[in-house]
This record gives sequence, structure tokens and C-alpha cells, in this order.
Amino acid sequence: MKPVLSKVLFVCGLGLTIPALADTWLIRDARVFDGEQMHAKRSVLVKGDKIVDADFRGRAPAGARIVEGAGRTLMPGLIDAHVHAYRFLDLPLMFGVTTQIDMFTAVATMQQMNQKMRSNDNRGEADVYSSGTLITAPGGHGTEYGMAIPTLTRPEDAQAFVDARIAEGSNFIKIVMEEGSPAHPMKTLDLPTVKAVITAAHARGKLAVVHISSLASASAALEAGADGLAHLFERGRLSDQELAAFVKLARQKHAFIVPTMSVLESVAGLREEDVLGDAGLTGLLNKEQTAPLKVTYGKQANPVLMEAPRQVVAALNKARVPLLAGTDAGNSGTQYGVSLLHELSSLVQAGLTPPQALASATSAPARAFKLADRGRIAKGYKANLLLVQGDAGSDIGALHNIVEVWKDGDAVSPLRKAQQEKVAAELAPRTQQPLALPADGRISQFTADKLASPFGLGWGPSVDKFMGGQSSVELKVQDAGADGQRPLAVNAKVAQGFAYPWAGLAFMPGAQPMQPADLRGAKVLRFRVKGDGRRYNVAVMSTGVSIPVNQSFQASEQWQEVVLPFDGFKGIDFGAVTMIAFNAGPELGEYSFQIADVRLLNE
Repeated sequence: MKPVLSKVLFVCGLGLTIPALADTWLIRDARVFDGEQMHAKRSVLVKGDKIVDADFRGRAPAGARIVEGAGRTLMPGLIDAHVHAYRFLDLPLMFGVTTQIDMFTAVATMQQMNQKMRSNDNRGEADVYSSGTLITAPGGHGTEYGMAIPTLTRPEDAQAFVDARIAEGSNFIKIVMEEGSPAHPMKTLDLPTVKAVITAAHARGKLAVVHISSLASASAALEAGADGLAHLFERGRLSDQELAAFVKLARQKHAFIVPTMSVLESVAGLREEDVLGDAGLTGLLNKEQTAPLKVTYGKQANPVLMEAPRQVVAALNKARVPLLAGTDAGNSGTQYGVSLLHELSSLVQAGLTPPQALASATSAPARAFKLADRGRIAKGYKANLLLVQGDAGSDIGALHNIVEVWKDGDAVSPLRKAQQEKVAAELAPRTQQPLALPADGRISQFTADKLASPFGLGWGPSVDKFMGGQSSVELKVQDAGADGQRPLAVNAKVAQGFAYPWAGLAFMPGAQPMQPADLRGAKVLRFRVKGDGRRYNVAVMSTGVSIPVNQSFQASEQWQEVVLPFDGFKGIDFGAVTMIAFNAGPELGEYSFQIADVRLLNE
């Protein structure tokens, strides 16, 4: 390469990142919510990744980029005070969420996020402050997700346990008090152990946040000295005496509360219809990101369960107990970033004014979690900003109308545009023809030495080990039957390890692992099977679906034909199928079945 050309390309490469550090922005004549107060008309000057003047007056600096703020509201970048961050770290930025408080994720994930923040290598992602591993009892809440985590049993071990979490990189300590329900009881830490953990956290200068799910556990956690509570409790209205006692206790203990209305609504079977019904928001979510918003934990709507949360939020707000907006994103019924817009709307419906709701997602969480450089529009603070069309001080719905987001002084609009284009392309009508299937539809071509197929990567074992599971499977081709077809014997051992263990046989129709294939030319899956009499699942995945959709079948002692219509796999895009699996589980034990003559047919 010629030296001159090399230098030009080097400078152009730097141009993608370095000039952003020197950029000067003037957001002019906007309505400004500074994190605590609303100002009718202000200009804010940003240079590089910092706010240099929160009330700029005079002529714009030479070379400054001007953003007109008339008719718009400028506010600090939003902070979601309760998520489980393990994917889609750029997605929150699309909706103005520049910081996430993570309440439990894998240690390796937390350490990677911590390192990226230290090296300023996450300008295209939301910042994340994490508790890392939560502190729970053996078999308690948090142990059911398929990854091994340390657990605590005795108060005398609390300090060493907390110190180990801090050494891993935890920014604060998350404690679980979750007794489950009468129908599904769970093991939980006893109160002496909870108190010991809180004391141990405070001894190291760390916050202690307690997950609760009932009025009793919430009150006990506050009495034990918790700095904050993660969640409120879903139930009917509290009595006047219950409400007054709880609010008084929270105020006396100077605790903050993260109600997480979004996930509580999911438990109550209520969807975020304001999000799902807004094309401007859903236009930034691909199919996989939209899917969780359409599924709630509660199978039927039960709005009575939200009476207590709304009642308690209103009373806490009136008593000036700090309320922090948090969604519990990562759970069914929620999605990173966008659910915080819904959360703020829910808080307003529960009794907060729009400015109070905005404070719950800016200055309040920054203050509670001791994040001194964000949550405010003030000199020297990070240039994490959100500009929306309209007056967000009187209409919280204005947050749906995003004009621009800045993270560390960089405009997010290029990321938003790229995301919109990707989503639009994914949703565009397909013009290509479906994959040509064999005339007889048969995709199983088993021989003594090969599990062949007429297209795709073909057949192989399906096990849960990549999810941390311990299940195993043995595949063995049998002698040919009267029809000339060789059955495949599947001997599976479903073992404890992953929360939803499985083992079986998988067919991948794409040329590479999990590459999508267009199977719209078929309408049914047909195969012959016999086995141990147990029930099995056909699991299908497609692009945009992170959890397989299942239909079950039984492997009786005699050969039988199973026909499963594609329209029984609700939510699967058969124009982009990534896997078809025949699995045993999640019940633990040994399984055995034989399968033959697997066909995709247009019948």
C-alpha cells in the first residue's frame, strides 16, 4: 500500500470514532428537565462526552452542531433501575435508555461489561452497573436458570460470600427473599442470614438491594436494613393499616423502592399495549425482540393483582419515598429500553406526575446507586441525553416521539436508522421462492455410516450442554425394515443441569448451524415412530425465536405415524426455519425411541 493512501485511510478510519470526542453540540431553546426540575426554555452546550453548560446563553460556538429544541423536551438519558442484561446491549439506546442497573447476570458477562466501560469501549451500548451473582439459598430463586451459582446457608459465612462477589466485580449486592406461592413454594434465605449479608455489604461500602415478593418479606427486608427493594408485591388492595405501616417503615429506613410495574403487569397477564400499538416503537424491534412483549407470565388477565402495587406507589410517592423506575427487562412481557417508556406511563397512571416519573428514571436512580456523573443535566455530567418532541412535563407519552439520543456525546440516530432498516427488511414480503423439497418430501436418509438429508446441514444430536446442562444422547442407525428405510434409535438421558433439560435428535435445514431455510413449500411434518411409551416434543425454531415452539407426540411400543401441521407451531416463521428437533425432557430420566421416514409435505 502506498504511504500516502495508507495515511488517508488511517485518518478516515479514525474519523469513525475520534472526531466524536471533539464534537460540540448546542441543543437550543428546548424545554429542559434537568433531572429534578423542568425549565421552560434553555439551551444546553455539549463538548465531547460532557455537558459544559446546562444553561448556555449567547452566540453558538463556531463549528457547533445546532439542534433546535423549540417544541421539544430535553432530559438526561434514562436509567432503567432493574434489568437482567445479557443481550441486546445496544437496544436500550434506541429508546433513550443510556444506563441499566443489572440485578443478576453471569459473572463473565458482568466482568466483560465492566471492562468495556473502563476502557470507554461501549459507546454504542448502554452502560451497565451489575450485582453480578445474586445471593440466594440452595434451590432458591435464581438457581433455576441453568447456570451454576454459589449459594449461602449460614449467617457466619455472609462476609466471605459478599467479599467474593465484590472480588468478581459486583457493583452492589442483590439479596433474594422469595418464598414463592402456596402452590409453588421456594427455598429462601432466613432472616438472620439476610441481616448478616446486609451488614457485610455495608461493611464494604456496598448497597444491599433485596428482592421481595410479599408485604411480609418487604417489611422484613426494610427492618433488616436494606437500602432498597426490588419489586413490589402483586395482590388486591392493602388495608389502611397495612399501607400506613409499610410506607412509614420505608420512610423511616430511608430506603428506595423499584416497583417494576412492567413485570408485575406481566404476572397479572397484562401486555404493554401502548408499546405494541406504536409503530414508531415496534419499528425498532425485530421479531425476536418483539416476541417477549407478546407473552405474559399470567395466562389470563387478572388486573386485581395490580391494585396493591398502584396503591403502594401512590402512597410512597406522597410520602416522598424514593421511587426508581425499573422494568425487570429480560423477562416475559418486557423488552430492554422500550419497556421503560411503558414503566413511566404506568407510574403516572399510579399517581406520579410526569416530572416525578422522569425523575424516577434519571436523578433518583443515579442518586440511589451513587452514580455521580449521570442522571442530571449539569456542568461536568456525562452527555447522556434524550430529546423528544412535545412537552414531556405534561404528557409522559411524549417519550414515544424520540428526536435524538446521545450516549457519551455521540448521537444515536445512525444506530436507530440502521435498526429501522434491518427491521423493515426482516418484515418485508419475501420475493424468493421457497426451498425446493424432494418429490416424496423425505428428509431422513439414514444409512449405516451417515445421517444424510437431501439439503441443509442435516441430522445430529440435540442436547442442552451449550446451556450448561448435563443431558446426553446416543444415536444409532438400525437395520432396514420391510419398507427399506433404516430407523434411527435415539437413546437419551435427560439430566439435571439446565432449568429445562432436553436431549434428542435435531435436523438443521440450513447449510450452516442455525442458518435459516425457507420451508414454506411444506404444510405438515410427518414421521413414523415407536419407543418406550413416553411423550416427546417436536421443537421448531426460526429466525427471531429464541425459545422453541413445541408439539408433543407419544412413542408407543408399535410403529405409528405422526402428522403435525405447521400451523400448530404458533409464532414460527416457516420461511426462516433454523431447526427441527425431536426431544426428550424436561422430566429427568432415560428415554428411548426410534424414528424413521421423516417427511415435509404440502398436504
